[in-house]
Amino acid sequence: MNVVVCVKQIPDPADPGALDPTTKTLKRDGKLILDESDSYGVEMALQLVTTAGGGEVTLVSMAPNGEVSGLRTALAMGAAKAILVSDDALAGSDALGTAKVLAKAIQRVEGADLVLTATESSDGYTGTVPEQIAGLLDLPSVTFAKSISVEGSTVKIQRQTEAGYDDVECPLPALVSVTAGVVEPRYPSFKGIMAAKSKPVDTLTVADLGLDASQVGWAGAGQQIVSITEAPAREAGEVFEDDGTAAEKIVAFLDDLKVL
Repeated sequence: MNVVVCVKQIPDPADPGALDPTTKTLKRDGKLILDESDSYGVEMALQLVTTAGGGEVTLVSMAPNGEVSGLRTALAMGAAKAILVSDDALAGSDALGTAKVLAKAIQRVEGADLVLTATESSDGYTGTVPEQIAGLLDLPSVTFAKSISVEGSTVKIQRQTEAGYDDVECPLPALVSVTAGVVEPRYPSFKGIMAAKSKPVDTLTVADLGLDASQVGWAGAGQQIVSITEAPAREAGEVFEDDGTAAEKIVAFLDDLKVL
């Protein structure tokens, strides 16, 4: 079984950097790491291949400056190879532009049975790219998967809902977005880390994918960021001293908020 996993390389949340005041987008000129949201998809893919008794996991990513640090982490987990699309023309790509690039990259993977993605990235949170990829590739799609199994040419998914989960089936090939926390991602072993250094990463440009630069990046974006504002500082809360009337004060406070 051959599984493709879309992974995003993002600035380290512990040192997230800053917004570019000119482009009003997140600066991505430093080292990038594997988005934790995508580690669940990688783990799920590796487990599916193991259960199937054969096949491999291919990573697909889009990042500036030929950045591969996050990809190497996923390769160290056990993925076989990766496709990285890196091109200056991609700067400023919106969700649809990103989906166009990833869809073209996925098409280069021969014999792909299943495409896995995260539900949304940790630095963008649009949650629209998986469905856009599925639409561009004309694949059936299931979202919010908490469990995935494959039987023959059918993929069976438990789809997370607010009330529990739905049992969903669809034919392969298909695209499935995976919720965070559904599996416990493995830690790369020392052997895996060393092996990842020699695993192939095919780096492509927009032209290699057969896309015109006008279709992606700032030129192809259907949206524009017109302003950015820092989040307001959190105000200090109100403290009630327990002088025997604290309960009444709290009730009055909640009543003012229309909570009661």
